Amino acid sequence: MNVLFVANRFPYPPFRGDKLKIFNLTRRLSEKHNLYLVTFYERREELNYLKEIQPYFKEIEVVYLPKWRSILNGIPALFSRTPLQIAYFKSAKMKRMVRFAAKRYDIDIVHTQHLRMSQYTNAIDLPKLLDLPDAFSLYFKRRKETDRPLINRLIDTIESGRLARAEKIIKQYDRTLVCSVEDKKYLEKLHKTDNVDILLNGVDLETFDVRDGHDYSHNNTVLFTGNMDYAPNVDGVLYFAKEMWPTIAAKFPNTKFIIAGQRPVEAVKKLIGNRIEVTGFVPDIREMYERASVVIAPLRFGAGTQNKVLEAMAMGVPTVCTHIGFEGLEIQSGEGVIMAGDKERFIAEVDQLLSDANKRKTVGNKGLHIAKTRFSWDRIALQLEELLVRVRAQKKA
Repeated sequence: MNVLFVANRFPYPPFRGDKLKIFNLTRRLSEKHNLYLVTFYERREELNYLKEIQPYFKEIEVVYLPKWRSILNGIPALFSRTPLQIAYFKSAKMKRMVRFAAKRYDIDIVHTQHLRMSQYTNAIDLPKLLDLPDAFSLYFKRRKETDRPLINRLIDTIESGRLARAEKIIKQYDRTLVCSVEDKKYLEKLHKTDNVDILLNGVDLETFDVRDGHDYSHNNTVLFTGNMDYAPNVDGVLYFAKEMWPTIAAKFPNTKFIIAGQRPVEAVKKLIGNRIEVTGFVPDIREMYERASVVIAPLRFGAGTQNKVLEAMAMGVPTVCTHIGFEGLEIQSGEGVIMAGDKERFIAEVDQLLSDANKRKTVGNKGLHIAKTRFSWDRIALQLEELLVRVRAQKKA
């Protein structure tokens, strides 16, 4: 098949969720299909990575969308019903480029990544899928409920309503994909549709390879990983550092809390001290998991599933997380990940893992098994291929 991928971000280097997903899926699908890519790039240096993705695509079309242009796009949207998340990615050139690619390359089916890009493909008269990282309106609904400045919560309330209306566009696609049962149920109920399927997030088992086994002797390290300019991550580490870490640190005086991820904002940098380290960009994040006794994911808002949790599972490291993203894993608490619904429970579960090497090993090994059997990108790419083939056949019938 000739498959057109329309992406909101240049898919390399694969350091964040949306880049990770499209890079890993297309790398595998390209073995049997002709793939074409139309994508935005935000910084000119991203073009230096073209050589890294060219082997997987017959043709690549790129559209420059610098941050200053996106900010300007958002200004008129403030006085309209258009979600800022949609306006931020508005581009007349992208609209022309997608239409051009769909016609020129004799495309059989279109794969659209993210609600942000639906404005360019919803009207295309071809079989098409919309691949959502999460239910965006659910994400903002949860975000507005966190303890943040009033103006931020007001903006989130407005954006949540706008996104809920914008998400109705999913009915214009043959199938819509999300990565968790929670998101699927939410979208189907909100928009009264049955065209939503689940395509799990995955983990690269070649990169996150436990090799000789995770060391369950005490490494005295509590680890959080993720892009540290991403709002849920920032909120999560601030919440943990201020509300939970002092109690844990007092009980385990030799243990440190490491926050590993690129672009830490100033509020995160200010956490340094009291055995809290902020690394910034880590060339090989695998090394951080090897050092960790426990991984934490204390997120208070978001949707979908969390890459940090999948990576920890693949490395055999036990994880404690809140309910955010846990439902999407479709596992029982303790199968690699322990779900803790409140602050006291979260502290208690981290304490127990730090105190008990046998429990760390039991929980970690269960997660490792599930990661290998359910969350490999090879398995998920095959599922996507089956969906593409089925949608194309149904459209032609």
